[in-house]
This record gives sequence, C-alpha cells and structure tokens, in this order.
Amino acid sequence: MKIGFIGLGNMGQPIARTLLQAGHELIVYNRTRSAADELQGLGVPVANSPAQAAEAVEVLFTMLADDAALEAVLQGTADLPGAMGRLGQGAVHISLSTISVALSQRLAAAHAEAGQTYLAAPVFGRPEAAAAAKLWVVAAGDPAQLERCRPLLDAIGQGVFVVGDQPWLANVVKLSGNFLIASMLEALSEAFVLVQKSGVPPQQFLEIANTALFKSPLYQNYGTLIVEGRDLPAGFKLALGLKDVRLALEAAEAVAAPMPLASLVHDHCLSGVARGQADADWAVGLGRVNAQNAGLDL
Repeated sequence: MKIGFIGLGNMGQPIARTLLQAGHELIVYNRTRSAADELQGLGVPVANSPAQAAEAVEVLFTMLADDAALEAVLQGTADLPGAMGRLGQGAVHISLSTISVALSQRLAAAHAEAGQTYLAAPVFGRPEAAAAAKLWVVAAGDPAQLERCRPLLDAIGQGVFVVGDQPWLANVVKLSGNFLIASMLEALSEAFVLVQKSGVPPQQFLEIANTALFKSPLYQNYGTLIVEGRDLPAGFKLALGLKDVRLALEAAEAVAAPMPLASLVHDHCLSGVARGQADADWAVGLGRVNAQNAGLDL
C-alpha cells in the first residue's frame, strides 16, 4: 500500500520503519525534520507539510502526542497546509494516537463527510516494543475498512483487538488501559515507600511481589524503573501520563462513571509535573512523588 505517516517520535519512528520493512511505500512528515533522517536514509521521501504526506496515499497514519498536535496537522495553517484537505476520497486515516473520545468522534464525522474513512487504532507498548513489532493494537471502525487495513496493523504488533464499529470505542479502551497502568504505578510506588521506610529493600519486595502475587512484565519492567530511578530517556513522559488520566476522567464524566482512583492518580501526576518531573518517565515521576510525600529524598 501507499502510506503517509505523520509523527516520528519515540513510537512513530519505529512503527514507520516496520511498515517500510513490510514492503509498503511510505512518505513521512514530522514537525522536526531531523527525526526523519533515518528513514530518508532508507530511501523514504520526506514531505514538506502534512498535506504533502497525505496526497495520493491509500492510508494515512498519524502518531502524535495529543489532541492539539493531531488537530494541527490535520487542519494546518496558511503557511503549513494540513493533511485533511489533501487526503483523497476513499482514503483511510488510521490514528494510532492516544486522544480524547470527543476528538475521535469529531474525526469520524469529518472524514465521513469528506468521503474518507477514519479508524482508531491506539497501541499498548513502549518504544522498544514498537521497534520489535510487538505492540498490542486496539482497533475500531468500519469493519470492511478494518479488514482491508488489517495487514498493516498485523505488521506492527503481536495482536489486534477489534472492539467495535465506532472508532471512539478503541480510544475508551486505550484510556482505560493507561488508567490501569497508572494505578499500578501508584500502588507500586506506595508499597515501595512502605517497605523502604520499614527497612526492606524495594528491589527485594519487587521480586517477591512479581513472583508470589502477579508475575507480570509490567510490574517487573515498571517496578525496576521506579526502584532504579531511571527516568531518562523516558519511554513515556509523566506529562503524557497526566494527559491520559485527564482524558480518562473526561470520558468517565461523559457517561457518569465515577473514577475516584483516577482522580487521585491525576493529582499525583500533576504534583510530579509541578515538581519538575514532566519529562521524566511516568513510572519514575510517580515514584518520586510518593517517596517525597513520605519524606524520602530521591
């Protein structure tokens, strides 16, 4: 397929490379052009604008940090034409981004009006999983178009979950999943503080918990990050975690589903950002908030 790909950050770069290796024809765009250097070296053309990346492609992928970034590349400006106006009729836009339910709903309506298809396919996994094509994809949208694009989604991950024919359903699942991860980070951080202040090394506690209680790579990997304080390079920044928990709360409010734990985690993420941890890995950022609240100097 001929694919346009917009957004070459920690996740977008390896995903685009995987699609290229799968034999697809790509044109890419990134606001910071240097991020496209590696792909350009592999023979991939680099667009000068989001509009150019969307022109004459069958599928347009976007992998961007938040609602504002996605809307900016789609709508564009007088100086930098957006992708929406150049994407052809019959084309498919697949958003891999973690965005709000409300934006996902607006995009579905806008693309339908333009004679295009919008699919939501947010992913679970950190940059190393993206590089290994081991992401988990949560997809939703028109069943026929999902089937048509299924080989693309299969190429980037180890599994695809189709959760409905309305794209926003995939975003609800993604936000709910990220809420679960954030809650796990909060619980691990609090437990680490308790055992550390009581004289038990957190690393030993992590080994016990991940052997006798949960046996999960999430606990092992994130727990190790917290214990070792490895905040840079951040696989997922605390500022983005704050955004995702906020979006989960917004989605919950829209359907009158109270999420008191999400409110607590949101405030701790916000506290970490206020303490200068915005760019730290979110596991380490939340760990530091709970440690500092307990009087530990990390």
